Amino acid sequence: MAFDAGMLAAVINEINTVAGGARIEKVFQPGKDEIILQMRSFEGGKRLLINAGSANARIGFTEIPRENPQNPPMFCMLLRKHLSGARLVRVEQLGFERAARLEFECRDEMGFSCTKYLVAETMGKYSNLIFADGEMRIVSALKIVDFTTSSQRQVLPGMRYELPPPQEKSDPLTLSDTDLLRLISLAREQTPDKRADKFIVETLLGVSPVVARELCFRATGYTDTPLCYCDAEVLCEQISSTLIRTLKDKSFTPCLALDTDNADKPCEYSFISLTQYGGAIKTKDFPSPSAMLDHYFGQRDRDERVHQRAQDILKLLTNAESRIRRKIELQRAELAECEKGDEYKKQGDLITASLYMLKRGDGQVTLTDYSDYDEATGEYRQVTVSLDTRLSPAANAQRLYKKYAKTKTARVMLAEQISIALAELDYIGTVFDALSRAETVTDLAEIREELYGAGYASRMRTYTSHKSSTPQVTKYKTSGGFTVLCGRNNTQNEYITHRVASGRDYWFHVKGMPGSHTVMLCATSPTEPSVKDFTEACEIAAFNSKAEATQKIDVDYTLVKHLKKPPSAKPGMVIYHTYWSATVTPNAERIAEMRQK
Repeated sequence: MAFDAGMLAAVINEINTVAGGARIEKVFQPGKDEIILQMRSFEGGKRLLINAGSANARIGFTEIPRENPQNPPMFCMLLRKHLSGARLVRVEQLGFERAARLEFECRDEMGFSCTKYLVAETMGKYSNLIFADGEMRIVSALKIVDFTTSSQRQVLPGMRYELPPPQEKSDPLTLSDTDLLRLISLAREQTPDKRADKFIVETLLGVSPVVARELCFRATGYTDTPLCYCDAEVLCEQISSTLIRTLKDKSFTPCLALDTDNADKPCEYSFISLTQYGGAIKTKDFPSPSAMLDHYFGQRDRDERVHQRAQDILKLLTNAESRIRRKIELQRAELAECEKGDEYKKQGDLITASLYMLKRGDGQVTLTDYSDYDEATGEYRQVTVSLDTRLSPAANAQRLYKKYAKTKTARVMLAEQISIALAELDYIGTVFDALSRAETVTDLAEIREELYGAGYASRMRTYTSHKSSTPQVTKYKTSGGFTVLCGRNNTQNEYITHRVASGRDYWFHVKGMPGSHTVMLCATSPTEPSVKDFTEACEIAAFNSKAEATQKIDVDYTLVKHLKKPPSAKPGMVIYHTYWSATVTPNAERIAEMRQK
């Protein structure tokens, strides 16, 4: 799963082929660990992403839009100063390490031609992006490394760039077949029980575990075969033909492994075809490594960005949910106590009927209930009643009647309060669902504004309400050419349902759980949408909901004119009585194709 040296070689080959000689138009830094170079080449506009994060470090072209901060960071401003208008000469891999050097032809302050370099190190938690001059002296870096951070290698302005300390591994591109066979034979003698894939990872430079398992599988038919059961010549031939020849010939076949049990979620990727999973996991080949990386990291990057920027919302919602659940639990306990109200009334009646035989100071008395006759014993039921010794018998009866009256009122009030709390809990669930599908900073801002307006202002002390702009909803296009609008939060749901849609448009929503309001605009169309259009709209609504995407999902749909918003309801809440239902299983790839950029 790691972005290994072979994957970097495949990406570098793509960049040199597609964007060699491209001009840098703009430089963006949408996140603290990533830079985007927008360039123009003979192939058209391209956006080169360089991510130096610890989790998703990589380099490659991207088609996924990213929202940039209003105030660009200093490193981004520095790159804009030096690289705007520069020409990308070439990209090269430094040895067989996970480090790529991008060479640019620039102009200095005096207008003379000069060379600048960007070095992208995609090495997990040690990843970095370093900007250097023509002599490879460091101008600045995304992550400054001083002596307090590392004693082995520093990355400081003014220092000459050096590669990280070399690993005690062999470069597969410099190994001959004889040397490789000797290494395998020696390992079989010294550590015969070691797994072959572990040997490959520990011996060859820049090889990830998934590639090592693939080489072992192709040589032995298993991914965990010990060296003692491997034929040294067969393993050597597989490494030479599958790995080394692919790298030298640049015949890369980007492949993605999809977890079919989890809505076809990507789980592994490589620059060679993956055959080790058999039929257990579906694999998909891609025309380019960048397209494959976009597919693999797209959802991960979005989730990570949202998680980082939405900590305040998550904390607010989590605390609110816990508080409401505790409140409901206490109210239900009180409601259970109210069930004793009839018993209080019964005891008051018994005391009133027996006043002639009671006196002040009695603590506990046994009274006969003449309304409850036991035919089996032929006697009336005896009831034990506790009295307050400080009160007279009549005052004790009045005290029990008052408790009975309180329980009657409490039943009504508690039922109403529990209903309100459950409705608020459902609303919190819709906001959680919207937060899970937020894609941009604007989406998060709309959620904050919604919570502020919904009465959570006292818990958002550092937030002030802003003038809201027109929500940017997600748009899809069905096979029949109908536009489908989909809200990513309650603010957008409110906008498309009550302001954009007309009465003759169709509204879709997943049944019985939080999800997006989905509207198919067809009021101005001379023809009615086809069955396929309705099915695709239902799939869009099901996909943008809390339901599991792999199962059959029930979706309600109706005309917008049948929707009503209850008075004082939370944003995004509607009721409807006239509707139809459909059961669909959404396909993520088909929905992605219908989405409009």
